[in-house]
Amino acid sequence: MASVILQRSRKKRLEAGHPWIYGNEVETVEGSPEEGGLVDVFSHQRKYLATGYYNPASQIRIRVVSHKPLAAMDTAFFTERFARCLKHRERFLGGESAYRLVYGEADFLPGLIVDRFGGVLVVQLLTLGMDKRRAEIVEALVKVLKPMGIYERSDVGVRELEGLEQRTGVLYGECPRHVTVTENGLKLIVDIEQGQKTGYFFDQRENRASIAPLMTGWGARSGITLQEVAGEDGLTRRVPVNKSGKEVTFPYWDGATVLECFSHTGSFTLNACKYGAKKVTCLDVSAHAIESAKANVELNGFGDRVEFVVDDAFQYLRSQVKGLEERAQRAAAKPSAVSPEKSPAAKEGKAAVKTDTSKPMTAGGGRTWDVVILDPPAFAKTKSAVKGACRGYKDINLHGMKLVNEGGYLVTASCSYHMRPELFLETIAEAAEDAGKVLRLIEWRAAGKDHPQILGVDEGHYLKFAIFEVTSK
Repeated sequence: MASVILQRSRKKRLEAGHPWIYGNEVETVEGSPEEGGLVDVFSHQRKYLATGYYNPASQIRIRVVSHKPLAAMDTAFFTERFARCLKHRERFLGGESAYRLVYGEADFLPGLIVDRFGGVLVVQLLTLGMDKRRAEIVEALVKVLKPMGIYERSDVGVRELEGLEQRTGVLYGECPRHVTVTENGLKLIVDIEQGQKTGYFFDQRENRASIAPLMTGWGARSGITLQEVAGEDGLTRRVPVNKSGKEVTFPYWDGATVLECFSHTGSFTLNACKYGAKKVTCLDVSAHAIESAKANVELNGFGDRVEFVVDDAFQYLRSQVKGLEERAQRAAAKPSAVSPEKSPAAKEGKAAVKTDTSKPMTAGGGRTWDVVILDPPAFAKTKSAVKGACRGYKDINLHGMKLVNEGGYLVTASCSYHMRPELFLETIAEAAEDAGKVLRLIEWRAAGKDHPQILGVDEGHYLKFAIFEVTSK
């Protein structure tokens, strides 16, 4: 096996658990390593450190797969690794049959993603080292999981950095385009061929369930209270009664009004309905995504509580805030008992501003919700894009929190790795200051248990998820 000797002056990231070795960390290469083949890695003192696969065409020259000598990445190697992956998911996800089975570096299989959708597996081969072992990977997956089918979704630009073309297609068995799975007790239809990434985002599973406490406890705001009422049988029961003394028969009278932006397949919408939301507005710029969300909502029987909007989230949030501001101006301009010459404006020598409240509002909108959920795609895919991403995150969070009813909740997330947690919180804090809001952090989370994180590998710590209580200053 060929050997790679690392430079004396390099940072000791490998010893700290990081599996990537860049080209500028390599001092010499001994032997003739095959492209995508295994090499042993040594320190400048010739101390063995790890074994990984080699690609001279990539900036990441070596990706480590073992800290002990390894002869080959064959079917037996992948079988053992996949069995470990399965054991981890079965331990932490119970009876779930849909999850990320292999999460690249965090499962000690850099460059490989495998998502499980019941009996169908979807794989992404992101690197040359994994691409050359496609047959071994498929054979091992069949051995460990006995799937109905395996579908490849290696249609990502990162492959081009490895000198590879994008490709998709069936690798094994039968793979229907649409697969129905369950998550948090909810049914989901997943499009494995045309859906984003591998068809679904599993990383927010636990975060979606964490909104449960936010979905009920809102009936009192509408003047609805639980009261003891005597029935015709002479027995008393506690029933919801409105301010007029009439019994409320709508079963979700205590539920929240919810806005989910960037809904994709409507996963947060489904969880909101499951946990008792009264009305949910499900919004995405993609008509295809909204059609997927509609199908999932109907599949779970929530159709009567969800409205769907196809619109750009930035534009929609701004229009609702503008409507609020216009409505406030109209309220301030209503006729009062004060004569025009005695108005505050007249006393200051200013002409009174007249607003014709009989005309329709120009902005439209002006709606608010008890809970606003913001789960956008990555705004910063490179380090150079961080400044623009900050503006984007500030914009949606500023307008989003303005639309939260007093004492309601803002649920916000970022999946941009380059938007570090402290910068994300700082950006939200700036938005709150500009909006005149006080935010109280209720929950702070990362990706779910099927997306484990290796300490020292910051690239895996990409997802930030927060729940804030929103009040006005």
